[in-house]
Amino acid sequence: MECTVTWTGAAGTRSGMGLLAETGSGHVLAMDGAPDAARPENGGQNLAPRPMETVLAGTGGCTAYDVVLILRRGRHDVRGCSVRLTSERAETDPKVFTAIHMHFTVTGKGLSATAVERAIAMSHDKYCSASIMLAKTARITTSFDLVEVD
Repeated sequence: MECTVTWTGAAGTRSGMGLLAETGSGHVLAMDGAPDAARPENGGQNLAPRPMETVLAGTGGCTAYDVVLILRRGRHDVRGCSVRLTSERAETDPKVFTAIHMHFTVTGKGLSATAVERAIAMSHDKYCSASIMLAKTARITTSFDLVEVD
């Protein structure tokens, strides 16, 4: 796996903190920093997600992918899955994640809470490389809601 990240500055200038990532699979992701009122040249323009937000989003994508796949492989009728991640970070550099909570909303027909709980646990214990990696510095907790559809 590879990725190239290029500092773009702000709107073609060499100020600001705009970044453009091109993934090995050929996709592009924009990132930016938060504005810095005290030192505008060091801040971003809030035009895209922060790099650490993309880490959190990628972790959510990784685990949601796993949960859906595990439920499908178990022949469960899963119709939807979302995960809301909330996090805390260290106050000093490096400002690593210290706590992450993932709340899943899984929609399906005839899904059991046991099957959903098992899929989430399997993702976090065995398959989701992103959450397993972040668990080295962060306490990760999970919860879920199960929504029945016709």
